[in-house]
Amino acid sequence: MRPDPENPDFAMRPMRALAAMGAFACSIAVGLGAYTMHATLAPQNHERLAIAALFLFAHGLALAALAPGATARVRQAGLCVLMFGAILFAGSLACAALLGVEPVLAPFGGSTLILGWLVIAAGFVLS
Repeated sequence: MRPDPENPDFAMRPMRALAAMGAFACSIAVGLGAYTMHATLAPQNHERLAIAALFLFAHGLALAALAPGATARVRQAGLCVLMFGAILFAGSLACAALLGVEPVLAPFGGSTLILGWLVIAAGFVLS
């Protein structure tokens, strides 16, 4: 049996997957936060990991909450941008703290987060 793109359940699968990714991001954030509190880190690295955990948790929670009800394409696109930005921002800070590399992707990730929220806001206004 072929999938039916007209079926609402089929159309919402990507949003359920995005919600699951958001919940997974929250679990990573909790683990990262626990590691941050128990590891011996330089103050700058402690701060970077704490901020990464905070942003990853907040945006993962937003994805888990908003994605299942996102039926408008604009909001769906905004949520995808949000996940991408959260990965870039938190990932860049975590790599900087744990691997000693410069967090060069953090500004791009932060800008992507801002864009994602603006697209989501536009989706609410337009629907």
